[in-house]
Amino acid sequence: MSNDGICAGRIAVVTGAGRGIGRGEAIELARQGAKVIVNDLGAESDGSSASTTPATEVVDEIRSFGGLAEVNTGDVSTWAGAQSLVEQAIDTFGGLDIVVNNAGILRDRMIVNMTEDEWDDVIRVHLKSTFATTHFAAGYWRNRSKAGEQNDARIINTSSASGIYGNTGQANYGAAKAGIASFTIIASKELGRYDVTANAIAPAARTRMTTPGTRERMGTFAEGEFDPHHPDNLGPIVAWLASPASRAITGRVFNAHGGHIGVSEGWRAGPSVDIDARWDARELGEIIPRLVEEALPVSDISGKPGTP
Repeated sequence: MSNDGICAGRIAVVTGAGRGIGRGEAIELARQGAKVIVNDLGAESDGSSASTTPATEVVDEIRSFGGLAEVNTGDVSTWAGAQSLVEQAIDTFGGLDIVVNNAGILRDRMIVNMTEDEWDDVIRVHLKSTFATTHFAAGYWRNRSKAGEQNDARIINTSSASGIYGNTGQANYGAAKAGIASFTIIASKELGRYDVTANAIAPAARTRMTTPGTRERMGTFAEGEFDPHHPDNLGPIVAWLASPASRAITGRVFNAHGGHIGVSEGWRAGPSVDIDARWDARELGEIIPRLVEEALPVSDISGKPGTP
C-alpha cells in the first residue's frame, strides 16, 4: 500500500469487486492507499449461485502488498445488504469516503422473449443496488455535514454504452445502465451540498459478462504490460475520480476502455419549433420529420453518430 498514493487514508466500498472490473478497481484503490471493503456475492454472471471465494481472493491479494481490506459477501440489491456494507466500512475503518457501485448481472434476451424475472433481476442488481448503497452512504454524509464535519466524498457508478447509446438484446441491462447514468446526474445535484461528488464510467473490457468463457480471475498486469481489453485498465480512472483531486468534477459519465477516456455528452435539447397555440395533429406531419432531419443522428453502440 502506498502512503503517498492519491487515495491515501481514504475509505472505500466497492460492490461487485470479486471479479472483472470491480476487482481491478478495488486493487487499484488499495494500491493508491485506500482502505477497501470488497463486496461480492460470488454469483455467476447470470446471478445464480454464490461463493465467498472471489471477494476473499481479492482481499488476500490486497493484503499481500500491504493494503488494508475486508470481505463483504452481502447482497447489496437488498436494503439490508446495502446498509450492512456501509456500516461495515464505518465500523471497521472509522468512516466512509468512496462508494464504487459496480455490482451487476446479465440476462440478455430480445424484448419479445424476455421474462418478468429476467427483467426484474437485472434492474434490481444493477439499478436498485446503486440506489440502495448510495442511499445509506448519503445518509451518513448528510449527518456528518449537519454535525459540522467536513466531507470530501465520492460516488462512482458503473453505467454502460448499452445504456447510454443502446444495444440490441439488452433491454433490461440497457435500461438499468441508462437509469444509473441519470441517477448519477441527479445524485450530483442533490449531494453537492454535503461535499459529495457523483460520477459514472461506461466501461468496456473483457470480462465474464462481455466474453463468455473468460476465466473468472485474470491476473494483475506485469510491470510494463498492456492489454487493451483487460479490466484492470479501469482501475486508475476510478482511483482518480475517488481522490481529493477530483472534487471539482461531478455529474459526468465517462466512456473508458483500454487507454481511452472520454466524456459522454448526454441528452441535450436539439432543434425545436414553438407556436403560441395548441398543435393541430395534422401540422406535425411536416414539423416532426423536419426536426428529426435537422437533429444529430442517433448514436451507435460506440457513441458515434450512426445512420440517420
